[in-house]
Amino acid sequence: MAVTHVVVDDTTTHAAAVTSGSSFYLAMRILPAAQREAMYQVYAFCRAVDDIADSTLPRAERQAQLEHWRADIDACYAGVPPAALRALAQQIQRFALQRADFHAMIDGMAMDAAADICAPDEATLDLYCDRVASAAGRLSVRIFGMPEAAGLELSHHLGRALQLTNILRDIDEDAGIQRCYLPLELLEREGISPASPAMIAAHPALPRVCASLVERARQHFAHAERVMDAATRAQVRAPRIMSGVYRCLLERTVRRGFAAPRTKLRKPRARLLWIVARYMFF
Repeated sequence: MAVTHVVVDDTTTHAAAVTSGSSFYLAMRILPAAQREAMYQVYAFCRAVDDIADSTLPRAERQAQLEHWRADIDACYAGVPPAALRALAQQIQRFALQRADFHAMIDGMAMDAAADICAPDEATLDLYCDRVASAAGRLSVRIFGMPEAAGLELSHHLGRALQLTNILRDIDEDAGIQRCYLPLELLEREGISPASPAMIAAHPALPRVCASLVERARQHFAHAERVMDAATRAQVRAPRIMSGVYRCLLERTVRRGFAAPRTKLRKPRARLLWIVARYMFF
């Protein structure tokens, strides 16, 4: 079985790992070189396993490829990384990145690969957010040099804020691939049957469900801001940019509304560049 690894080095950072229009690129470009390259390695890993989960391969093959990645991560920690992951292994050692966080990310992608998620219960949704978003945050805050407790707290809240924003923004796109991440308890409270993602997306009571998740995301953003306010500026410049970008996306999503039909949102590039400049220079 062939598994494609994404390798990030000085020649591929811009062309292969990230695009210059992404919020990740904008946030990472302001980091010192050593942190920036470590973040690109982590991003490449996250993108690779996400691509597997979202591929059209048979589910068994997607699961097998994710398990291959798990074995390769273990090999990095055993000191015998595959050639394509030697640079990642160096960053693991340099920043004491935790194996459990890489495994959590793989576990989150395995949730998507195993079945089309539709109306998970609250506990499952929170576990999913932790795995696919907060786990990446836990890797990142070690690279940023944050103290352990503050870094874990920031990862918890900012990761969930970002993932809930994605869920609210992408209701129609997710329904198009037979997924819906809105929690079962909120849907049932509003009398929405979880029969199918398409039916959920078209239901007239959907805006009330989304309003509850918007408030939850805002609370996570606010908690993350309090953690960042107590940290040194250098440690949180990149997460502040990510928070600013995604808060902007959340508010644009709210202004668009959640009643069907919904228009597809585009990132306001001028606003994003202003956010980057704000945290880079001021």
